[in-house]
Amino acid sequence: MRERCPELDISWLAASPADRVIRDAGERLLPDAADFANGSALAEQSAKGAGLSLVRYTMSARKSWRRNVEAVSRVTARERFDLVIGDETYELSLAYRRDRKLKTCPFVMIYDFVGLDAMSWNPLERLGVYIWNRAWSGGRRSSKPAYDLALFVGELEDVPDRSFGLGLPSRREWARKRCSFVGHVFPFDPVRYRDRDSLKKHLGYGAGPLVICSIGGTAIGRELLDLCAAALPIARREIPNLRMVLVGGPRISAESLVAPKGAEVRGYVPKLYEHFAAADLAIVQAGGTATLELTALRRPFIYFPLEGHSEQQVTVAGRLARHGAGVRMDLPRATPQSLALAIRANLDKPTTYPPIPADGARKAAELICGLLEKSGLDPVLEHLQGASIPRGKW
Repeated sequence: MRERCPELDISWLAASPADRVIRDAGERLLPDAADFANGSALAEQSAKGAGLSLVRYTMSARKSWRRNVEAVSRVTARERFDLVIGDETYELSLAYRRDRKLKTCPFVMIYDFVGLDAMSWNPLERLGVYIWNRAWSGGRRSSKPAYDLALFVGELEDVPDRSFGLGLPSRREWARKRCSFVGHVFPFDPVRYRDRDSLKKHLGYGAGPLVICSIGGTAIGRELLDLCAAALPIARREIPNLRMVLVGGPRISAESLVAPKGAEVRGYVPKLYEHFAAADLAIVQAGGTATLELTALRRPFIYFPLEGHSEQQVTVAGRLARHGAGVRMDLPRATPQSLALAIRANLDKPTTYPPIPADGARKAAELICGLLEKSGLDPVLEHLQGASIPRGKW
């Protein structure tokens, strides 16, 4: 966006751990970020072991979402922004739809999945899914959304071709009509990470086989790291020089993890994708970011969807199956022995993943800048914000 519009003034609202990434990048984090609800902590509170129901999470998040809407409303009233961009800010989209007065400038909504799925026959969960999907889709009449532009990070085929629920519209058709599909977004060029020997040397790894294990940005799924640690001694019986790195991420300290012989533990690792690119095998949760990075880097990996997490169980797993990427395992049924067998079977296994569109950031920037330029000519918006306000403040 800055290449196209160098005069942009961009400010950020985010809670931990995203705020750390923003500060490390030298960006301006608004002080109101301290009032933003911590979605990672809330998800951890809603989780049961290595399982997380998105329905339970969304229901418990309602009070926190009100805080976020209040924070955004306060900031937009004070700063008089020309555009608001929300990454999966469902609370903001719903609030703007219910009360149009809260929206003082154009709003861009970013999605990477559409709709929830019931992961059990529990009638309360199935009712919760229906209520949430009805609100998401706008109901039978599919009411006009509050956003001015919806971006979907991914491809149309990533959206399940089925309805939101009884009497509700098709998810894929809803997304086709509402969203601009930009492809995938990466902070790197996959072509630059093909030389693994150089990468290993640059990152301080030896020439032996390397396994990277990561659970992402929350503490949910710590059990997966424990399983990896237990599987390592078994795998080393046949691969004595096997090396494993357990990455706790920003929410689990390295000191709290136990490393067996041949393993090392780390907390937050900046540019983790470089370590993925250097690995002979990765073991991860089924998070959209990690699995897509590994697919783009064309590295073999084993992934474990969180139990009850419909996005990981349905959307991410379905996308990976479509690409023929990764090997799926389920944590409740995995043992150290079965994981050790999977490690041996997939270590440095040749991959045949098809190329995936990786220029999503540029496409998104073009669409967002186009909206801002168009809005700058809108007399209604000029009246709302004042014609003397300089354009380009986000």
